[in-house]
Amino acid sequence: MIRPISGGCHCGAVQFSFAMPDEPLIRRCNCSICAMKGIVMLDVPKTDVEVTQGKDALSTYTFGSGVAKHHFCSKCGIHVLQELRSEPDNVAVSYACIDDVSIYELPEVPVFDGQNHPADTGQYEYIGVLTLKRTES
Repeated sequence: MIRPISGGCHCGAVQFSFAMPDEPLIRRCNCSICAMKGIVMLDVPKTDVEVTQGKDALSTYTFGSGVAKHHFCSKCGIHVLQELRSEPDNVAVSYACIDDVSIYELPEVPVFDGQNHPADTGQYEYIGVLTLKRTES
C-alpha cells in the first residue's frame, strides 16, 4: 500500500493528501496567473488527490476559457491545488504546500509554455529550466 503524502495551506485550514505518481512531473508555468504566483506544481491524477480538511475554506479563481480552476485558501490566500487545462485528468498540487519538502531542494524546474497553451496551439512545449544556484556561505 502506498503511504499518502499530505500537505496544506499556510494557516492549516485546508489540508490534502495524495499518492505520489511513479514518475512525478514537477514544473512551473509561464501563463499569466502562474507567472504572477511563481508556483512550482506537481501533477497528480485527480483520482489520487483528496481534500481532507477545509473544503469549505477553498475559494476558486478561473479566467479565460474557464477550464483551469485555481483553488486557494480563503483565509490565508495560499494557492494549494489547480485543475489543469493542459492535463484535464490531473490536479496540480502546489509543491510548496507539501509537508516536509521545499522547492529550494529542487536544483532545476522545467517551465511549461502556458502562454502558448497546447489547447490553443496544438503544441505542448517547455520554454526552459529554472535553476537554483546555491551560494557559498
